[in-house]
Amino acid sequence: MAFQYKRLDKNDVALLMVDHQSGLLSLVRDFSPDDFKNNVLALADIAKFFNIPTILTTSFESGPNGPLVPELKAMFPDAPYFARPGQINAWDNADFVQAVKATGKKQLLIAGVVTEVCVAFPVLSAIEEGFEVFVVADASGTFNPTTREASWSRMAEAGAQMMTWFAVGCELHRDWRNDIEGFGGLLASHLPAYANLIQSYSAQNG
Repeated sequence: MAFQYKRLDKNDVALLMVDHQSGLLSLVRDFSPDDFKNNVLALADIAKFFNIPTILTTSFESGPNGPLVPELKAMFPDAPYFARPGQINAWDNADFVQAVKATGKKQLLIAGVVTEVCVAFPVLSAIEEGFEVFVVADASGTFNPTTREASWSRMAEAGAQMMTWFAVGCELHRDWRNDIEGFGGLLASHLPAYANLIQSYSAQNG
């Protein structure tokens, strides 16, 4: 069978932010704390820029996992939000799954903490139910490179596409002629090197 390039479609995708909680973030060791938070917020900014339906969920907030990081609550004040009472796999929570299906989207972007559990479990469950799943690898964190590689392999072999927040943004944007300043500014706000590029462009075209 010939390869089929299945691209992200900004009109047919939803974003699931799974368990980006204050306690769980302290477990992330495959990225520096600053880099990881930047990656997560960059993904959130992309979702807002393209008006992607976003669903937030947490697991066992009253325990050591802690609350959702406040930046995400502030960025998506009206998004469906599910504080799961105990289910480790978000897909085991009927209200969460109902909200995902209610978006009517066939594609799902998924990121979370930790990668091999909070991301992998709902990814595998969603694929099983027929969704096209795209994992945002650098907005998902875990203990070390070994656990990360194992989970990436497991998800990819099941059919998930592994991506980064930068690739997500560019695949959704498709064409620079759609918007140079807005999208370029978003990238520049999260990548210092890209900020230099945009400054150079602005100087030449100012």
